[in-house]
Amino acid sequence: MRVIGFLLQKEFLQIFRNKGMLPIIFIMPFIQLVILSNAATFDVRNVPFNLQDLDRTSLSERLSEQFTGSGYFQLTGESSTSPQALDVLVGRNADLVLVIPEGFEKELMRGGSAQVQLIINAEDGFSAGVIQGYTNDIITAFNRDLIPQLPGSAVGAPRQTISVRSSAWYNPELVYIDYMVPGILVVLVTLVGLFLSGMNVVREKEIGTIDQINVTPMKRYQFITGKLLPFWIIGLGELTLGLIIARFAFHVPMLGSYWLIYLVAGIYMLVVLGMGLLISTLTESQQQAMFIAWFFMVIFTLMSGLFTAIESMPHWAQNMTMANPVRHFVDIMRRVMLKGSGIREIATPLAILTADAGLMLTLAVNRYRKVSD
Repeated sequence: MRVIGFLLQKEFLQIFRNKGMLPIIFIMPFIQLVILSNAATFDVRNVPFNLQDLDRTSLSERLSEQFTGSGYFQLTGESSTSPQALDVLVGRNADLVLVIPEGFEKELMRGGSAQVQLIINAEDGFSAGVIQGYTNDIITAFNRDLIPQLPGSAVGAPRQTISVRSSAWYNPELVYIDYMVPGILVVLVTLVGLFLSGMNVVREKEIGTIDQINVTPMKRYQFITGKLLPFWIIGLGELTLGLIIARFAFHVPMLGSYWLIYLVAGIYMLVVLGMGLLISTLTESQQQAMFIAWFFMVIFTLMSGLFTAIESMPHWAQNMTMANPVRHFVDIMRRVMLKGSGIREIATPLAILTADAGLMLTLAVNRYRKVSD
């Protein structure tokens, strides 16, 4: 333990003396947390829309006001012909064109039904689907308010309708930032652990100190413990500060146990650090280590379910995500923070992370060769 203590002291001094590493540890993660938490959202607000009202009646004006008053759409202009409306879409001056045909009010009041046209820019398929959902809700509300005025609707007469009342569990206000922040915290902890541990040993190779360490009587487990433990502590410290920011700056709820979060995070950091150490043993320069670490980081993040639901991926991709440790930690963070899940509910992903930790550390330790053993 005395040898490990001296090595830890040496590692912390080396870390805090490295002016290039300090911003990566203390500044970059929290800037990313603040920016990504606000920018990485699938909520669609202030959608620019163009109005083509060919009817010019009180009901057509009322329908357009439903759109502008919803808070989702922002009127950017009006057009009188279809070519003008298409030019607006092509020029990206609007993502939606609402076309109210001539005779809209007359048909609605006489026959009880009328048609409107919605032209949506579908370059971004997800946003187009969200916009279509918003428009459906607005038109449904418009129909509901108009029912008493339609032919055959006697004032005060009871109407047989189906009432749908929805209740959103675990995120009742549908605040998307509550869903994103737990996953972003996982990505930031992964960045710190993977990149810093991946460049640590290879840096010793570049400056030549690895040869001096190899000829010392220090045991291999002591060297690896001294190399990984500082970043394990730093990673948990980053998570702590991130949880504080999430709670007090973004008001993300914590319905579960902080101790359970730290238990899982401790195991997860072993996976990441083991992978970083393995990368260090396979590379000869910090540049190589960074490229390899970034290669895995991009794949892990995109296939973690952070931005794209795993259920929406192809079946083969869903199977591949089972080997992705980021996917399991993101899943656990969201379950514990938003649902209040206990260890029983997260037993399966926790077991996978534990197995991954054992595998990564075993590969890294076996890969590292110390000439004095």
